Amino acid sequence: MKENKYLWFKIADAVSELQFGGNSLAIVVVNGKKITLTKHNGLLKACAYACPHSGGILADGYLDGLGNIVCPLHGYKFSVENGRNITGEGYFLKTYRIEERIEGIFVGFQEKEIFNF
Repeated sequence: MKENKYLWFKIADAVSELQFGGNSLAIVVVNGKKITLTKHNGLLKACAYACPHSGGILADGYLDGLGNIVCPLHGYKFSVENGRNITGEGYFLKTYRIEERIEGIFVGFQEKEIFNF
């Protein structure tokens, strides 16, 4: 099985630099692409900017008690761990790797994704 290669992009020197709203969601631009960041129980996660169902801006939604992201348009819930649609409609949310390193906060994209922006 071929291992996925990731390209990593620094988005901040520290978590404190990220502009999270009261809903613990933020929008950042990484290599020209908007994505959504979540912060739940001190953990950062990264996912698509818009809901795969009808394009709602996910940062305008909220996180439920388990840390799932909820779209503001129709209330569809997605796991930011694996992108699964928790409410059962069959959609899949793109998620991205995120790492907190000594050098800062980084988001990883699979190499093949870089060419699909």
